[in-house]
Amino acid sequence: MPTQTATERRAEARAAFDAYLATCPARELLDRISDKWVTLILNALADGPRRYSDLGRTIAGVSQKMLTQTLRTLERDGMVTRTVTPSVPVRVDYELTPLGMSLLPLVQAAKEWAETHIGEVHAARATYDAPDAP
Repeated sequence: MPTQTATERRAEARAAFDAYLATCPARELLDRISDKWVTLILNALADGPRRYSDLGRTIAGVSQKMLTQTLRTLERDGMVTRTVTPSVPVRVDYELTPLGMSLLPLVQAAKEWAETHIGEVHAARATYDAPDAP
């Protein structure tokens, strides 16, 4: 095996995780964090632990199935922890891990951008969809 320079090693490492490449593992993670339910759940957990039922009430339109699947995926990926408190009824709380907290500024920024610019997007869509549009 030929010896590599530090520059060559860095270039090789960058290529190994280049999201533009179809085989890059980072694509899997980009796909995960671009999911609307992931973004909304992470934002909902920003202020601290929340119960499952509270998350379901906060995030309008999410089905129990999607909420459960998304929370399990986030737990599997190490972004959320699940705490079960034995009581009647059983209490289940979800909380961001340090990894999930590190992603929070990005998803909060995306949410804020969407809330700020939705009017402009609707106007652009109306212009594009107009009968005399190119």
